[in-house]
Amino acid sequence: MEIEKYEAAIEAVLFVMGESVEIEKLAAAIEQDVETTTRIVHNMMDKYDSSDRGIKIIELENSYQMCTKSELYDALIRVAKAPKKQVLTDKLLETLSIVAYRQPVTKMEIEQIRGVNCDHSVQKLVEYNLITDVGRKEAPGRPLLYGTTEEFLRKFGVKSLEELPEVEEEVVESFKQEAEEELGQLKLDI
Repeated sequence: MEIEKYEAAIEAVLFVMGESVEIEKLAAAIEQDVETTTRIVHNMMDKYDSSDRGIKIIELENSYQMCTKSELYDALIRVAKAPKKQVLTDKLLETLSIVAYRQPVTKMEIEQIRGVNCDHSVQKLVEYNLITDVGRKEAPGRPLLYGTTEEFLRKFGVKSLEELPEVEEEVVESFKQEAEEELGQLKLDI
């Protein structure tokens, strides 16, 4: 098979799947090894980026996905009539940060860190497909464990969790002190 036929097959698979596809599956589709397939996909990514095309291929962990170039979103919105926008409040961002940095994590562990009930936040983040349950903890009651999704990676523009900025321990301690002070104020105000 010529390189163009490999590219066409990869393009077809990514287009039809509509979500990310692991490199191993793409390699199986074109009957090539992972290294060759990765090289072909990266060449395709370069071609899409250097031409006036409406689509691009992005990498997420060891998977690839075809998507629309961000500079063309306005054209899509005019056709789709402004899809419902997900709003991430401070509470949702706090909860999402805890999940991203502590995963896998239970709801109770999130609540211990935040100091408040987080049922609504967890439910919303699952609804937005930013977190998902990734199993159950080997503990009494076998609580659900939560982790981030590929959608989280897409929304925040990172290929993997290793690209998340590191949080210094002093900053974490500062946040804990602020939260404790706020809780103290709330108790005094009640």
